[in-house]
Amino acid sequence: MAWFRRLIHVSSSIGSSIKYRNLNPSSPFLFTSFSHFSTESTLQTQSPNDFQYPGLRPTKPGEKPRVVVLGSGWAGCRLMKDIDTSIYDVVCVSPRNHMVFTPLLASTCVGTLEFRSVTEPIGRIQPAISRDPGSFFFLANCKELDTNNHEVHCESVTDGENNLKPWNFKISYDKLVIAAGAEASTFGINGVNEHAIFLREVHHAQEIRRKLLLNLMSSDMPGISEEEKCRLLHCVVIGGGPTGVEFSGELSDFIIKDVHERYAHVKDYIHVTLIEANEILSSFDDRLRQYATKQLIKTGVRLVCGIVKDVQPHKVILNDGTEVPYGLLVWSTGVGPSTLIRSLQLPKSPGGRIGVDEWLRVPSVQDVFAIGDCCGFLESTGKPVLPALAQVAERQGKYLGSLLNKVGKAGGGHANTARELELGAPFVYKHLGSMATVGSYKALVDLRESKETKGLALTGFVSWFIWRSAYLTRVISWRNRIYVAVNWATTLVFGRDINRI
Repeated sequence: MAWFRRLIHVSSSIGSSIKYRNLNPSSPFLFTSFSHFSTESTLQTQSPNDFQYPGLRPTKPGEKPRVVVLGSGWAGCRLMKDIDTSIYDVVCVSPRNHMVFTPLLASTCVGTLEFRSVTEPIGRIQPAISRDPGSFFFLANCKELDTNNHEVHCESVTDGENNLKPWNFKISYDKLVIAAGAEASTFGINGVNEHAIFLREVHHAQEIRRKLLLNLMSSDMPGISEEEKCRLLHCVVIGGGPTGVEFSGELSDFIIKDVHERYAHVKDYIHVTLIEANEILSSFDDRLRQYATKQLIKTGVRLVCGIVKDVQPHKVILNDGTEVPYGLLVWSTGVGPSTLIRSLQLPKSPGGRIGVDEWLRVPSVQDVFAIGDCCGFLESTGKPVLPALAQVAERQGKYLGSLLNKVGKAGGGHANTARELELGAPFVYKHLGSMATVGSYKALVDLRESKETKGLALTGFVSWFIWRSAYLTRVISWRNRIYVAVNWATTLVFGRDINRI
């Protein structure tokens, strides 16, 4: 074993040499390593403007023009997917780094689908943002626009902790696309923001799921009163549009198939109430609405016609004085202009959205476009304001992507160079139909352009199969299509995921 002892001796000698050499203050290793570190105060006070990021400064002659997209919803993501990155650099500014496939968001609230199944990273939608030197994604909010100087003023998104202060920076643009979406309408009702949960983002669905499962487990605690148990397990949904109806259907399926099996002690206490001022699913015709109403009632959903007057910590007050206690309150009454959109000094359409012309341009300012829920046609165009639907936003994003590609190929990509270009056909929206699931493998499918026109309108299991098939094909990537299909299969065989994480 002499060779082994010699090996140990040589290893120890080398280790000692390295150890003492690294302790030398003049060691290049130490100088190189620690020169890359800054103090905490330096990190907090340094501004991105101190660096010459190619995604911030104005573009120079000979460089690709820059398209800045505000938002990562249906409209903005479709535009980024279709934009020709051999012509443009793309910079996206959004408080979230992914797109949400909103038609399936309600399914994640009760564990039918995983949250990752309905999200797609921006870098996958437009790979140039992850790889091209002039294209970027900034996790930030737009705070102000300077249309005279073609600049967007931004503030970075933080985690709310004190260890990271927000960055303030400016981005110069050649073309600006405002696709910032909308926010849930509360109609100024007291207590909505404090006590209700919206259903527009993944974190909303996560909050609903945690609250629902917490109430189920809390209601089974020893010593809890019957009154408190009934309140905790009363799920109230405000708004009878597609989102509210589909969530109510998912919730009733969860109760029938999972709560009855896994929470047998409290299964008789849990109920769902859907409150709507008029009729549910007003965009569908009478026959389909009546079917949806009967199906929801059949699965145990209580329908109440009323207007919410006040929201308190444990109860909702209706306009007729009725008090509705709740343990979970979900608010889905439609959308309206966001705080950012209201603050922008731009032309407005009826309803307070950003006003656009037939080519989705914002009049009176150069090189600014708006698409999606944040915009509407100006009255001067003679066109109605389109509904805040995913298919409207996606079609607008597709149209504008094609238009910008055409402008760029014609030499009008840079700022103030597209004044005299022929833009071609204006944007025209054609409604492709509506779908909504009502639970228990039942759905509504209306493939007519409007309630007054002729076309295919179906209900029942066949409609539910069409609904699932259509949305499975519309999920953005093959990765997520596989996720969704696998989630549906495992839910069918093993039940929903009821872990509270």
